[in-house]
Amino acid sequence: MMREKFIAELNKLNTDLINMGSMCEEAVNCVYHQIDSGVFDKDIYDRTNDLEKMTDGKEKEIESACLKLIFSQQPVASDLRFISAVLKMISDLERIADQTFDIVDLFKEFKNVTMIRGTDLKEMCKVVSTMVKDSVDSFVKRDVKLAKEVLDRDKQVNEIFDKVKNEVVSLIISRKDGEGESIVDILMIAKYLERIGDHSTNIAESVIFAVNG
Repeated sequence: MMREKFIAELNKLNTDLINMGSMCEEAVNCVYHQIDSGVFDKDIYDRTNDLEKMTDGKEKEIESACLKLIFSQQPVASDLRFISAVLKMISDLERIADQTFDIVDLFKEFKNVTMIRGTDLKEMCKVVSTMVKDSVDSFVKRDVKLAKEVLDRDKQVNEIFDKVKNEVVSLIISRKDGEGESIVDILMIAKYLERIGDHSTNIAESVIFAVNG
């Protein structure tokens, strides 16, 4: 009976983490649409803000449940590995949500749509978006192969990040009065996207650990 209750609580952990992952996927999609338009969108801002707060709450809820399971039950090695992986993943998911909001928040003062469309930010966001989705899906399916594909994609994100940095250098050289702040914002957006890619990689590594040890 105790084991059945423990399994039920593990299953709830699994469901809660999947829900948290879905929130992060939606948040990254919001960022993609914001970058695509280049113009501040209040609806996107509000939704990303809501998702960031929801993931904060979900992280605390899952963390509390994990610690309760560790200290009130006697998990076997495979269960403990799963719980440890979940604790790592929720931290990365929470950071992803934070960084999506940081990106959208930058657009409140961003005024140069042409400038942002002349960069590879949209392509970078597209790749990062697939990394977030596939890292979560690899957990849902316990798919080590898919998790490893996420790890491989991190190199692509880094390459695009380098391209954006070169584009920023070109913008600095040719900039006009008043464009300096927008150029800095573009670099910040790229850096946030690069970090989201890193967090997706961490999640994929946690999935591999949870499945293979």
